[in-house]
Amino acid sequence: MNAPARLIPLLDQFDLARERLTGRLAGPFVDSGSGTDVEVPPLTDEEYLWEPVPGCWSVRRRDTGPGPGATALTGAGGWGRDTAPHPHPSPPPFTTLAWRLSHLSELLALRADHTAGSHGLTRDDYRPVGDAAGALADFGASADAWRAALLGAGDTALDTVGYSSYPHGSDPEDLFLETVWWVNQEVLHHGAEIALLRDLYRVRGVLA
Repeated sequence: MNAPARLIPLLDQFDLARERLTGRLAGPFVDSGSGTDVEVPPLTDEEYLWEPVPGCWSVRRRDTGPGPGATALTGAGGWGRDTAPHPHPSPPPFTTLAWRLSHLSELLALRADHTAGSHGLTRDDYRPVGDAAGALADFGASADAWRAALLGAGDTALDTVGYSSYPHGSDPEDLFLETVWWVNQEVLHHGAEIALLRDLYRVRGVLA
């Protein structure tokens, strides 16, 4: 791998987190963590958009308008993701699997652009996806773009403040190495949330 030595452990962590999240969503198996394969059904459209509690924020058809407590649907195209201007509602709304996966894919795609692309994409340019298969493909493409941006970064870039100019985080004030670490935490954090939502969906009849 042609990358700075101190970047390689973070790349490996990103690859593993991405692989486990993709497996947890697409199946047919995911590693339990101990080398044992656990069967996983592929994500369906119904589960992707499942709202476990009233008042969820989600990904919605633009012609239906935003959900409860949201004031807009962010993004381009026929679907948008519930949002509201700062300060957001407190306590924060519960978000669906679709919302969380869309947020993660957008984060990766925009950070890739603000690192090694046009440095001009905004949330209004990102196109949220309304179906499970499309969302999985979008996550894969966004993750590929971010990884390609990382592979283009040398040692000097890792120590450069603002090498990523992503405007919705502290990237313009941070060393790029810190941004890389943070993106990994986002994939791990939201990946765990998504995995739990899959577990809750599986037992939804028991909970009702």
